[in-house]
Amino acid sequence: MSPIVIEYLPHIPVGQQQIELVERKGLGHPDSICDAIMEAISVALCRTYLDATGQVLHHNIDKGFLVAGQTTPALGGGTVEAPMRLIVGDRATVEWQGQRFPVGEIAKATARQWLREHLRFVDPDRHVVFQNAIQPGSPELVDLFARQTIGANDTSAAVGYAPLTDTERCVLAAEHRLNSPEFKAQFPEAGEDVKVMGARQGRCLTLTVALAFVDRFIPNVQTYVARKAAIAEDLRRFLAADLQELDRVDVCLNMLDHPERGLGGMYLTVLGTSAEGGDSGQVGRGNRVNGVISLNRPMSTEAAAGKNPVSHVGKIYTLLSHQMAHHIYSAVEGVADVSVWLCSQIGQPVDHPWITAAQIILAPGASRMDVETPVREIIHADLAALPSFITQLTHGAFSVW
Repeated sequence: MSPIVIEYLPHIPVGQQQIELVERKGLGHPDSICDAIMEAISVALCRTYLDATGQVLHHNIDKGFLVAGQTTPALGGGTVEAPMRLIVGDRATVEWQGQRFPVGEIAKATARQWLREHLRFVDPDRHVVFQNAIQPGSPELVDLFARQTIGANDTSAAVGYAPLTDTERCVLAAEHRLNSPEFKAQFPEAGEDVKVMGARQGRCLTLTVALAFVDRFIPNVQTYVARKAAIAEDLRRFLAADLQELDRVDVCLNMLDHPERGLGGMYLTVLGTSAEGGDSGQVGRGNRVNGVISLNRPMSTEAAAGKNPVSHVGKIYTLLSHQMAHHIYSAVEGVADVSVWLCSQIGQPVDHPWITAAQIILAPGASRMDVETPVREIIHADLAALPSFITQLTHGAFSVW
């Protein structure tokens, strides 16, 4: 492994900067659907490979695309005119030492199960057409898994950071609240497709929220207006109860609405997701692995969802860098903010990164001597524990969206 580089930055931590922008795409957003399903398929393939061979074989299911269908929303309940189409790619091992694996069937069954469990009004048998585009991997990448030591299957860089700012935590909490079972019980008309954009200026945060309403629960315009106001107030009260560095959170809901224009002026859906007729989705276009898209932060463009958890550093390092940063911030007094950078060289051992670096903003009164040694010790310890970390990845222990 190359030497660990530690750099000290004179920057103001993001949470103390004047402007901050953070986005989250929720459970039923088309991009999140793609990320979640492709990751679930990867976990299912890992389980199949392990049961049959005792090891995870080559696969990368990170090229999914959800093509929007067509619906006609209406007050009191609309209709589905054309189904969505879920295209699942990219590569997977279909045969290994005489054993064959029904990769397409596993992918389809896993996708259907996820849809049934997470989207209340989507019937995967009627509302979604599945297209299997998974092909066998290239000989060189497949051969990585026949070697004594599995090396990185890509030259790839990743970055993770800690801590989350109040804005990041509020944006996460807002989507989690809107898609929680208790909220759906109170507001069944709230669909799963949620998008939250947080804009903080100083100590005041404004959340612009897009929330798909399910039309069968909305008999008239008056009901839509009343329920929209009640949802916005519920969310504002929920977030206001746990403010730390913020003075105020304002909630703006469905800002494109003009109810006086009738159906064209309300965000109504039949199934609770814009993928039914308004918006397609794609792996990698949604949240980063820590759940947010934070424009003030460094970030990798790698799509972690669906990637092989044993050899693909685009997944391993992206999640590991965030864990390392969290460990450093939590354990080392004097660190106000930290970013951890990891980069691999293809074919080299995953636990020996080509580049390992930490960029640190010190807390007032802290010195480099206070933090240097413990930071290095944490990085070394997390790399030494990589086999256990990869095992957890294999079983889907971490969210990637």
